[in-house]
Amino acid sequence: MSLRYLYWVLTLALVYVSCAVTSATSIESRSLTADLVEYGVDLNATNFDAVLKYTPATFAVVEFYAHWCPACRNYKPHYEKVARLFNGPDAAHPGIIIMTRVDCALKINTKLCDKFSVSHYPMLFWGPPSKFVGGGWEPNQKNSDIRPIHDGRTADRLLNWINKQMSSSYGLDDQKFENEHLLYNVSDPTQIARAIYDVEEATSIAFDSILGYKMIKPQTRGSLIKFLQLLVARHPSWRCRKGASDILVSFGDLNTIDLQSANKQEDDDGKLSLRNFQICGKDVPRRYWMFCRGSKYDTRGFSCGLWVLLHSLSVRIEDGESQFTFNAICDYIHNFFICEECRQHFYHICTSVSTPFNKARDFALWLWSAHNKFNERLMEEEAMLGTGDPKFPKMIWPPSQLCPSCYLSRDQKSNKVECNQDEVFKFLRSYYGDTLATLYKDKGTNGNNVIDGVAEAPLVTKI
Repeated sequence: MSLRYLYWVLTLALVYVSCAVTSATSIESRSLTADLVEYGVDLNATNFDAVLKYTPATFAVVEFYAHWCPACRNYKPHYEKVARLFNGPDAAHPGIIIMTRVDCALKINTKLCDKFSVSHYPMLFWGPPSKFVGGGWEPNQKNSDIRPIHDGRTADRLLNWINKQMSSSYGLDDQKFENEHLLYNVSDPTQIARAIYDVEEATSIAFDSILGYKMIKPQTRGSLIKFLQLLVARHPSWRCRKGASDILVSFGDLNTIDLQSANKQEDDDGKLSLRNFQICGKDVPRRYWMFCRGSKYDTRGFSCGLWVLLHSLSVRIEDGESQFTFNAICDYIHNFFICEECRQHFYHICTSVSTPFNKARDFALWLWSAHNKFNERLMEEEAMLGTGDPKFPKMIWPPSQLCPSCYLSRDQKSNKVECNQDEVFKFLRSYYGDTLATLYKDKGTNGNNVIDGVAEAPLVTKI
C-alpha cells in the first residue's frame, strides 16, 4: 500500500468523522432551539434608552452578544429559560426584571457596545434600568450601579445569581400565579406609584375594547370624544395624554365606519383607521399588571386599573370641570363598558344624581362613594360564592391602615362606618394624585407637566 493511498484513506476517514460529529451536534442544537420562544427583549441603539427608561421593572439584565458567536448561540436557550420568568404576558414574575439583549455585531450598535466596554461575548450586566439610560460601564469604575454578571453561564447559575441579589427564591419551573412575590402592602401608601403602569394598561385595553367590539356608532361618537378630551387634559400618564391628543387631532379624518372590518387598516379613500393608534404608546398594553396584579388569573387586573384611572381623573380636575367629568365618565361606562351587570349598576348610580356638580371635591367624593357601593355588593357575592381574591378581599376604601383619620366611627354589628369626608378627600388627592405620578416624576418625564408639546390643561367643557 503506497503512502499516498494511505494518506487519502486517512483523510477521507477524518472528513467522515468530522461530518458525523457536526451532524450530531447540529441535530442536538436544533433539538434545544427548535421550539425556543424568545422572551428576551431585543434592543439596539435607537430604542435602548427609551425601553429601559419607561419599563416598569425594578432591575434590568442586558446581554451583549454577537449573532455569529457560537458560544452566544449555545447560551441563548439558557438565557431564554430565565427570561421566561420575567418577560412577556405569561411571565411567572412580571414587572420585576426586564431581560434584554444587544447584538454588538450590528454596526448600529458599535458605539453602544463600546460605551459598556464589551470585551467578550456574551457579556451580561445588571442594574436599575434607569442607570443604563445614557450611561456606560468601565472595568475600573468604582461605586457603579451597573454590575457585570460573572457567574451566569447556565440558566441555573444565572437565576441563582439573581436570587442572591434580590434575596428571592425564584425557580426555573415557576409558573404564572405560582410562587408569587406580590409586593402589595395595604399599609404602604407609596405602592400606588406602581399603578401608573396599570393605568396605562387599563386605558389601552379600554380603547382596544371599544375598537374590538365595534362600539363606535353615530350615537356614541360624542361620548368617545368627551372621554378622550378628559384623558388629554387629566390623564396621569403623559404617554396616554399624548396618544389621546393624537387621536382627537386626527378624529375628523379618521374612518370610523372602517371599524366594522377588523382587518382593514385604511378605507378605499386611504383614510387612516383608529386601529392605527396606540393610545398609550407602542409597548402598551404590556399584558401584565403591577399594583393591580391579583393572586389568581381572573381577579383584579383591568377592573382595578380602571378604578385607579377614574379616581386619578377625579382628583386632577378643577371645579369648573366637575360636571363635564361626571358626564364623560358616566357616558363612557354606559356606552363602552363590556360587563353588562357592572355597566347597568354604574349607570343606575349615575342616574340617581339629581344635582349638578359644581366642585371637584364633590365629584371625587361621589366617585369614592360609588366605588364603595360596588365593593359592598361584591363583598357579599364573593363571600357567598367564594370567587374573590383571597389575598385581596374587597373592603371599604380606604382601609384604616392607609387613612386612620378618615374614620369617625364604626358600628361593629352592622359594620357601617362614618367617615370624615374632608380627610377622605385629602387622602384621595394625595394617593391618586401626587403619589400615583411619582414614578414618572422621578424619571424626569413629568416634571413640568409638558411632554412633547402635551400639557395638562383645563378641559373643554362643551362640544
